[in-house]
Amino acid sequence: MIINRNEYLNKLIESKHINLIKVITGVRRSGKSYLLDPLFTNHLKESGVDENHIIKVDLDQLRNHKYHDPYLLDEYIRSRIIDSNMYYIILDEIQLVSNFESLLNGYLNMNNVDIYVTGSNSRFLSSDIITEFRGRSHQVRIYPLSFKEFYETQKLNKNEAYQQYIRYGGMPLLISLKNDQEKSNYLKNLFELTYFKDIIERNNVERNDVLTSLTKIVASSIGSLTSARKLTNTYKSKGNKELSINTVISYLGYLEDSFLIEKVDRYDVKGKQYIESLNKYYFTDIGLRNAILNFRQQEENHIMENIVYLELVRRGYNIDVGIVEIREKDTRKQLEVDFVCNQHHKRYYVQVALNLDTREKTIQEIRPFVNIDDSFKKVIIVKDEILPWITEEGILVIGIIEFLLNPNSLDI
Repeated sequence: MIINRNEYLNKLIESKHINLIKVITGVRRSGKSYLLDPLFTNHLKESGVDENHIIKVDLDQLRNHKYHDPYLLDEYIRSRIIDSNMYYIILDEIQLVSNFESLLNGYLNMNNVDIYVTGSNSRFLSSDIITEFRGRSHQVRIYPLSFKEFYETQKLNKNEAYQQYIRYGGMPLLISLKNDQEKSNYLKNLFELTYFKDIIERNNVERNDVLTSLTKIVASSIGSLTSARKLTNTYKSKGNKELSINTVISYLGYLEDSFLIEKVDRYDVKGKQYIESLNKYYFTDIGLRNAILNFRQQEENHIMENIVYLELVRRGYNIDVGIVEIREKDTRKQLEVDFVCNQHHKRYYVQVALNLDTREKTIQEIRPFVNIDDSFKKVIIVKDEILPWITEEGILVIGIIEFLLNPNSLDI
């Protein structure tokens, strides 16, 4: 089955022939390789590119292990370039090549070469490539399937598809699996045999059990304000041995570098400054989050929040957790806005709630909004399948399925 990932494909097409290294990043098994081949290579062929002018090397394949040596890889690539026509070089999992920055740098001054690379580790890619190429790279961050992409592959109604999605997420291979047992086993094995194995080997992690335990604690804490100190205390409270805050910080960094989790900072909406003490973590795929917890903790409100976060990021917004400070009598109180979403000159304030079934619940959700002194749009996303409506305070209320399926849903 062909999954049309047009959003990402169009980004590659738009950047074609621009003298930049195109870097496709994201968690392993999220579809980076599939985006390049068959989707992008098919586009090239349909545009008239000769197949011999597409040089693709899958560096995580055993048969190509020798090309982890940059000299052998360079020799192979240059042997394929035999005329002055444009060549498209596609290197999958480039971080496996030692000193890959120098290798890529050697092609930047060639007029007939267009370079595309994928990688699954942000420390090797985001920082090293930005430093090495200083504006000569273009990054495309890819995520597992959105709910819209997932739904379009299913023969289920919207609600059935949504229930599958909030449990198993959007890893592309899942759509070919037949039953719940196969899906849960696949996701669990991804953690043990791919992600944890990569992290342990790449970072020389000595305490595998601590990495597993910490990941479970983070998975249990999505949507909750936390810090390295709080996570350390939670780890100790479960009867574990002593654990330093620095170790927790390092392990969180490994999870972020592998694109498994993302950290969201707090922003003081009125004071217009960031607050450094606490932040939130979200998983880049909710199915992976559920798998590490053996599908036991299914807090739908937090799962909804994680899914909304991912959709907002996919749509190109920079996301913060909003803090709105108010005064009650003689005390100060902080109200929370789930997401402050910024994109160029646009801003949206977004709350996520299971429902607004009572006036008290509605007041609770809109209270931060009515204390914000600006005119940017304010939105509440609820679980219920409803027709979008506007409260008397001018706040848009929309159901999560409508929000996920309509890319313009914030502007209804």
